[in-house]
Amino acid sequence: MTHEAPGRGIGERSFVWMQYVIPQHFISRLVYRATRSSWPWFKNRLIRWFIGRFPVDMSEAREPDASQFATFNAFFTRELRAGLRRVDPAPDAVVSPADGFISRAGPIDAETLIQAKGQAYQLADLLAGAAHWAAKFRGGSFVTVYLAPFNYHRVHVPTDATLRETWYVPGRLFSVNTATAAAVPRIFARNERIIALFDTPAGPMAEVLVGALNVGSMSTVWHGEVTPKAKRVITRLATPETGATLERGAEMGRFNMGSTVVLLFAPGTVTLDPGLDPGRVMRLGDRIGRWRART
Repeated sequence: MTHEAPGRGIGERSFVWMQYVIPQHFISRLVYRATRSSWPWFKNRLIRWFIGRFPVDMSEAREPDASQFATFNAFFTRELRAGLRRVDPAPDAVVSPADGFISRAGPIDAETLIQAKGQAYQLADLLAGAAHWAAKFRGGSFVTVYLAPFNYHRVHVPTDATLRETWYVPGRLFSVNTATAAAVPRIFARNERIIALFDTPAGPMAEVLVGALNVGSMSTVWHGEVTPKAKRVITRLATPETGATLERGAEMGRFNMGSTVVLLFAPGTVTLDPGLDPGRVMRLGDRIGRWRART
């Protein structure tokens, strides 16, 4: 099953152009405040509008009554019902970290990743110049998963993983929808993001949470909310002294509004499944590849 993106018409081209000139962070700060409002009349009206605008399936939520959420953001980052997503049980399975659809997947050609047709970006740029980590992924593989507004917006680990480093990287806040990703060069390496770097039983792995327009903040389970600071510099975030070891399928973070996850795997560690074509719908726990046996 695939998500069919519409063709780029005049409206989409205008939307892309507009993003270059609007105050992206100011707008995102306003959205941040609005989505944290607990005034019942306001947050309930906003939630009802959103459910009417997007195909949100509240039957999947742990709390199916949308009016019970304290804020719009609590609704947006809602939990799923227990046991609703099946994490592939094969010991060597690498699974989708989120609900969404495949934006791109494939080999990292030396240091180049594909963003969209006709658009590429560099590994070192995505990792904000962390050369010691970029070297681990050269010639490896990547998977990019886009979370649409109606999706479940918590992000999980695709395999057993132990956290080693986390970075906050300031940047722009372009939308990451299909039209914008096809038109804006290096969007995933330009937007604000959190870079989480892990060790796994098969080798190093990176999970990059890419912010976007209206994404006022992101969160990790070990650090909590990571909201852009006035001093916009690359910042190493505190890592638990004992490390954070997560089992495959465990939650590692969430988007407070929607965006994109980029997974990076070291060369020779993962064989991606065939059929990870742009637009393929994924659910948390669906297999995206297998670890290669160590020799």
